[in-house]
Amino acid sequence: MTWRRDEGVEHLHFIGGPGPGGAAATATAEQIGFKAFNLQRMALLGAPVPPAFVLGTTLGCSVPAGSRCLDGPSRAALLAGIRELELATGLGFGHARRPLLVSVRSGAAVSMPGMLDTVLDVGLCDATAPGLLRLTGNPRLVWDSYRRLVQGYGEVVRGLEPAVFEAALASVREECGAARIEALDFRGLRLLTHRFLEAFAEAAGEPFPQSPVAQLEAATAAVFASWWGDRARSYRASHRIPDNLGTAVTVQQMVFGNAGATSGAGVGFSRDPATGEPSLCLEFAANAQGDDVVSGRCPVFDGESLALRLPEIHDDLVAMAELIEREFRDVQEFEFTVQSGRLYFLQARTAKRAPLAALRIAVDLLESGRWTPAMAKARLRGVDLDALGTWDVEPGQTVSVLARATPASTGVVAGRAALTVAAALAFEQDHEPCVLVRDDISTEDIAGIECSAGVLTIRGGRTAHAAVVARELGKVCLVGCGGLVIDSGTRRLQFADATLREGDWICLDANRGEVLAGQPRLAFRRPENLLQRLARHTGSPDT
Repeated sequence: MTWRRDEGVEHLHFIGGPGPGGAAATATAEQIGFKAFNLQRMALLGAPVPPAFVLGTTLGCSVPAGSRCLDGPSRAALLAGIRELELATGLGFGHARRPLLVSVRSGAAVSMPGMLDTVLDVGLCDATAPGLLRLTGNPRLVWDSYRRLVQGYGEVVRGLEPAVFEAALASVREECGAARIEALDFRGLRLLTHRFLEAFAEAAGEPFPQSPVAQLEAATAAVFASWWGDRARSYRASHRIPDNLGTAVTVQQMVFGNAGATSGAGVGFSRDPATGEPSLCLEFAANAQGDDVVSGRCPVFDGESLALRLPEIHDDLVAMAELIEREFRDVQEFEFTVQSGRLYFLQARTAKRAPLAALRIAVDLLESGRWTPAMAKARLRGVDLDALGTWDVEPGQTVSVLARATPASTGVVAGRAALTVAAALAFEQDHEPCVLVRDDISTEDIAGIECSAGVLTIRGGRTAHAAVVARELGKVCLVGCGGLVIDSGTRRLQFADATLREGDWICLDANRGEVLAGQPRLAFRRPENLLQRLARHTGSPDT
């Protein structure tokens, strides 16, 4: 296959072609966004990247907030790109027997994890579902993907509330006797899809679109328009990112992590983003799509478990993590999907990291020769080395351990328990430190994360978008606290042997992965050894 550029179509770039890597090889990150730019670099390194095309940031700037339509140039580029993707894959978009399904992903020129939108499984409809079954022989995959599309399209494109679909899910789970959606077989998922279609029609005032092209155009417009969404605006304001950059949109052939026991989706870091430890950090959800992992709503397991389940995939991830860190000359976060035992990479970017991890990484890369002193100083420019250190529980005192959880950062913090963003903001206004405690935290909760001293969640893993944001902000974060139940009605936290009310003091010990009661005495520790090693290479610890 050779990518072919339609004459007169501008701002269209291709990824994953043979030879020199397609037209995106000459595009800049400002033109196509860092997601596509880095995907192209990975493809050139030999990483398995599904073919894709990109609508550049220039087109995105012309799409207003809330839009579901594209202008003439954007629509022409979109249709030209999908024709080329058909040639690249040998599939047909909307074809009844060999359907091409795509993901529609955002990609700004700066990293904004979880702040922009994505729509998966675009192109699936009543006419193409039998064709996907013919291609895969997997009815559960077909109906699981269809229900995902209906909900994702409804929430992102039509702005429907999640509650529209949660009610239908609860009803189907009860009818099928399934505790979780993962326990539904293909018959249950087929029933759920039909209920989702009914719920969509009632809430949107019109049926779910059965035209793949209409789905694609509306999804592309919505992802472009997500640049102007509230959470994206809030993130840009707090990180001093200009509003005029815009986002690109990458349209990529779908690969299915929800295809069975040898499939799944995951996120990896080439080094531990909480501590800077030079070891691969992985989280993987079996028989799942990528959004299940980064949303924090899906149970995940770690790299050791993945090595036992899929050892060849684990070995490939270890090798690729080392390769891309060396190529990009910094610690990388990457997203991947495994479909029926075959690995695909969907994203790589410079990893967000805790301040102490940033110091450890800078020292390691300096001493390995990968960074010059000037590069280390530039990378540490936003880190206050004079204030850098970690809090720990002072030894010699009695503490009450309420539960254990997975650390997504380091350090210890105590504050009043806040069960909502509004409560966290109220504690901040009263100059009271607080800990935001939730079932799971989405990036919609960014205001609550910013004003809290720490974050505790029942579900999710270290690589969920909310954990990434909390870690970058230097917040103490514990996730996956299975020993906690939140009663939102009575505003109480129920642990195994204790009950707390909202406003009671709670302590997060991310050094040991423990949730403690009250306000234990804390001690501050400076990373003197790392600071001395940095000074030996840069001449001064002051950046």
